Amino acid sequence: MRTKIVAGNWKMNNDFNQSINLVTELLAIKPTAKVNVVLCPPMPFIHSVVGHLSQQSNYYVGAQNVNPNKNGAFTGEISTHMLQSVCCKYVIIGHSERREYFNETHEFLKFKVDAVLESNLTPIFCCGEPLEVRNQNQQNDFVKKQLAESLFHLSEQNIKNCVIAYEPIWAIGTGLTASVNQAQEMHQFIRLLIAQHYNESVAASITILYGGSCNPSNAETLFAQPDVDGGLIGGASLKANDFVSIINALENTES
Repeated sequence: MRTKIVAGNWKMNNDFNQSINLVTELLAIKPTAKVNVVLCPPMPFIHSVVGHLSQQSNYYVGAQNVNPNKNGAFTGEISTHMLQSVCCKYVIIGHSERREYFNETHEFLKFKVDAVLESNLTPIFCCGEPLEVRNQNQQNDFVKKQLAESLFHLSEQNIKNCVIAYEPIWAIGTGLTASVNQAQEMHQFIRLLIAQHYNESVAASITILYGGSCNPSNAETLFAQPDVDGGLIGGASLKANDFVSIINALENTES
């Protein structure tokens, strides 16, 4: 059975007190979870968030970024070893904002994936197309290239240790959301690509999340799709009540 996940990407939001208050509010409402809940706070707060979640089942902490080098003169960067040392479990890789604003290439993301897996962390690998590509009906080719050049070099065992998040760029932070059919079609296509490159068993085992303006009002419909295994949540993860509603939506589809 595929792991069901709701991950919250806080991006560059919240100071220390706001971050701890958000975790406290979340745990006051949702002390137990039947699905995996991953919180991805800003880097300085990872250790403190880990401490607040240490007694909770199915709660984990993820990083929003990592450098593929083990150590060295890379001012301002964070290594996988550093993340391991504070009990971080997941790492977001390939988010469209990193690709666009920091010029992260498919090859560089490949190195990141390798470094994360080598350290026994779980990559949440993001893929997705911009609006102009969707309007030209080229989204499948676009996503296929992202996966082929950054993930499909992996062994069968290593690809099974990855989580993939489909985030149509045109739906991130815009209030726009892929329709249920659009989301399911792309998730199904991604699973088909994996089956073609590896096999059906591997494809069936990999968790694929949807991201892009997922919120309490549309989460349950999205999560009910057969190839959607949860969500990578942006803005709605900054509000405890909204995030819990999304967690509950995924749990309801499992009932």
